[in-house]
Amino acid sequence: MHASARWIAEKIYEGTSQSGHTIPMDTSPEHAKGPSPMELVLTALCGCTSVDVVGILTKKREPLLGLTVSAVAEQAHEAPAVFTHVHLTYKVSGAVSRKAAEDAVRLSETKYCSVAQMLTGKVQIDYSIEIEGE
Repeated sequence: MHASARWIAEKIYEGTSQSGHTIPMDTSPEHAKGPSPMELVLTALCGCTSVDVVGILTKKREPLLGLTVSAVAEQAHEAPAVFTHVHLTYKVSGAVSRKAAEDAVRLSETKYCSVAQMLTGKVQIDYSIEIEGE
């Protein structure tokens, strides 16, 4: 896999993925032209674990209707401003059993999510699960 980033102007960059997709990145405080690289890392974590959880619940034939994973992160105050703590909230809709949801999230966190695995040992990651209708 490969990727690149190109400086466009001032604090604006353009990232290009191996598949040819581009995404603007903005390192100004306003982030008006795009997310910051750290926002992209957090978004990647949400996306990666979402893919895992949906796949696991689908394989278990759970009646999943929707999933939203959101993250709140704390960063170090000094450079490098790495994440120190991330809390993930899984909002599950459908008549999914709590045990199945918990198992899927645990498997994603400990085995399948490559983004989480890259952060493990460096960032405290915890989570909560909200099941619609519970």
